Amino acid sequence: MINGERLLQHLEDLSQIGRNEATGGVNRFSFTSEEKQAIELVMTYMEEAGMVVTIDAIGNLIGTYGEGNETIMLGSHIDTVPEGGKYDGALGVLAAIEVVHTMHAQQLIPSKKIQVVAFKDEEGTRFDFGLVGSRAMAGLLTEGQLQFTDKNGISIEEAMKAFQLSPYPFEQPPRDDIKAYLEMHIEQGKVLENEGLPVGVVTGIAAPVWLEITVTGVSEHAGATPMPIRQDALTAASEMILAIEQLLNNTTGSVATVGKLTVSPNGTNVIPGKVTFTIDLRDIDESKINVLEATILQQLQQIATRRNVMLSSKVLQRVKPAKTDAVLQQQLATSIEKQGIQPYFLVSGAGHDAMNIAEIAPIAMLFVRSKDGISHNPLEYSSAEDIVIATAIFYDTVVELSK
Repeated sequence: MINGERLLQHLEDLSQIGRNEATGGVNRFSFTSEEKQAIELVMTYMEEAGMVVTIDAIGNLIGTYGEGNETIMLGSHIDTVPEGGKYDGALGVLAAIEVVHTMHAQQLIPSKKIQVVAFKDEEGTRFDFGLVGSRAMAGLLTEGQLQFTDKNGISIEEAMKAFQLSPYPFEQPPRDDIKAYLEMHIEQGKVLENEGLPVGVVTGIAAPVWLEITVTGVSEHAGATPMPIRQDALTAASEMILAIEQLLNNTTGSVATVGKLTVSPNGTNVIPGKVTFTIDLRDIDESKINVLEATILQQLQQIATRRNVMLSSKVLQRVKPAKTDAVLQQQLATSIEKQGIQPYFLVSGAGHDAMNIAEIAPIAMLFVRSKDGISHNPLEYSSAEDIVIATAIFYDTVVELSK
């Protein structure tokens, strides 16, 4: 019943906004002209689907269909990582719009209000702080977090003001009308592909903790400073990064990634005096994350002491792991069975806006198979067939929940 051709065309058109023709990657960061253009395009899709469109105080784009005091919310995001793919986040938003568009075309009037949300800044690319829109909706965003800055020193608050947005007065109550939150997303892993299945039901979402580590040594002349007495911040940081890898290689399920590195003064003939790097640490078990975080920081300090450099750390963001609702899981499974597919249940290693919404409402997620498990990359791909099947399943679930 859904219009697969329309959905796939919407996905292709949105992918052209922020596209790097040289690499095929998509660059749509929060509070930029590319994001503004994407918002305007998605707004037209929402309006064509019969929705009333609004933008809330933090910048979440919301399309509302139907009326009622209770809400079924469908959501994801349209911002990207650097040189990202065209499916991550965007598919979830556009598939949700297609669900409503189909309901509107069929003149189905839901008993509950349906809202489609494109959450503001899920990825955290620009400010090293993500999930901004869903944090705000769940009442988890703090005034201090709006002071995170980008590489040019512009804070989230300043960027918001440039977009004619302001969350103030800041004390806004979290939503209490959401009876179910559903998010469709590409898997970003290889589990479904290995199982030969187009879709899967998510049982829980691993929590990310982002740390920023700063190693401070002494910048000196590369030719005049003997090796044994150097206080080289980069070699110390390199040993630390390898220690993190070795530690995580000995764990089960946990992962850690050093994804960003800044070296100062960054000269060919100057010993690095300062290095800053990030750690992305994830697991479904919050207590395990806490233990790993403490162990990592202890080992890094030991390396710093031995190498005679200074070490400091700060938390960029910390999100709780989330379990999905059993009743909503079962409804997704029932809709999957209607397509003649065996339901499969799996854990999400990647973070999603659903983690924050779980603080205020029951959540569920439907994963779509990813080719080779690739994501956050121009090669990211889910087939048209899988996308149409997943959206049909999503549609059936929403219709059943909205009766």
